[in-house]
Amino acid sequence: MSEQKKVPCGLYRTTEAIDETVPAGSLVYYHNHGDPGPGVYPAEGWKQNKAQFSKRGVLIPDEDFAASMQPLPHEGFYRVLEPFTCCHKNCREFETDTLIQLGYNGRGQAIAFVPEWSEAGLHLPEKGTAIDEDRFSKLKPLKMARPAKGESEGEDSTLH
Repeated sequence: MSEQKKVPCGLYRTTEAIDETVPAGSLVYYHNHGDPGPGVYPAEGWKQNKAQFSKRGVLIPDEDFAASMQPLPHEGFYRVLEPFTCCHKNCREFETDTLIQLGYNGRGQAIAFVPEWSEAGLHLPEKGTAIDEDRFSKLKPLKMARPAKGESEGEDSTLH
């Protein structure tokens, strides 16, 4: 029997349910290690369009479950590399070099939020536009400065 490759920690959408606890199609943060073992942390709220994950994980049934999950790009800020529309209906166009914040809903559907710059500074809108996954290739993640360890309020650094 060949050794399976360990699924990396990160953001995923489940494709199978874990009992009634975590339905298929849920946004989760996955940890491939821990005590008593690998598990998922379901999204339970949002702050500034960024998912807040449960502090309590749910053990996965086995490595096949981990391999079945769909990996998702990190939440955060991206630059549009080339123009694209949100979906096949072409409801919204995103122009080259536009700054967007990528987030997700509880079902793991990607949402693009377009920050606005004003005299008050950068504003993150509460509403965004759902985008299809085949648009991810049109986005480039931006590097963002993070607060020094211990300076962030209530943020669990193990979930990043």
